[in-house]
Amino acid sequence: MGDMKHIRLEREGAVGFLTIARRERLNSLDVETAQDFRRAGLQLARDRDVRAVVIRGEGGVFCSGADLKYIRDGGDREDLGYLQPETRKPDEGYGEIFKQILEYIHSTISEIRRAPKPFIAAVDGPAAAGGFGIAMSCDLVIASERAWFEWAYLKTGLTGAESSTFFLPRLVGLRKALELVLLNPRLSAHEALEWGLINRVVSNGSLDSEAARIAAQLAESPTAALGVAKGLLNQAAGMDRLDVHLDAELTELARIADGPNFAAGLAAFFDKRSPEFESE
Repeated sequence: MGDMKHIRLEREGAVGFLTIARRERLNSLDVETAQDFRRAGLQLARDRDVRAVVIRGEGGVFCSGADLKYIRDGGDREDLGYLQPETRKPDEGYGEIFKQILEYIHSTISEIRRAPKPFIAAVDGPAAAGGFGIAMSCDLVIASERAWFEWAYLKTGLTGAESSTFFLPRLVGLRKALELVLLNPRLSAHEALEWGLINRVVSNGSLDSEAARIAAQLAESPTAALGVAKGLLNQAAGMDRLDVHLDAELTELARIADGPNFAAGLAAFFDKRSPEFESE
């Protein structure tokens, strides 16, 4: 695959490990990291010798989603060329810069759901915004005691992406999903377990070993049968609508990101103060 700067790809027998290693930016994803996340995710999903996959973050953080600093600073202008005309002015909003990152994340999430093998999210520390969505898209979620989960888009006036608005009503029901989105509580690992967002909470020091143990157990199982069962459950849960919904999430988030409230929320985020949103 070549060198990847912030994504580490490892194998232990039939178990693949994808680690987001950008701790200095809370394992957030700029476009380069999002591209590598997609490359690594697709390779693990399609490699028949890999029978189970663990996704994790480095340094006591799972993932904080798209890199807001990268977005504030204008993204990669060269890479944005395929998304927008040269004449687009940088002060017209942030929607296209979000698209630059989210298209790679969304395609990875779609691949995770289609893969005929189990994906496990091993969550240590925060899983917020896009990191929350990535975790929710996995088949199993194991969390350390110090993990916490937050939808978080509301803080900067955004609408949600990375599959979060698709999976939440399926995981916790519509009423609880609305509570998570509208009130944006920060859930501890044990609260997330009670809500039905995750499968298991383990001690801080045993997360990696427990995730590896469960992945190895799954890798020793009849993979073909697991893949078929996963596909049937996906069908029952309406996963055939996932790609359509991901497109809708991306369209709506990009539209909102071009408006004044996201600009205000983004400025407040970096000033470490509460935003003042206006009616749109």
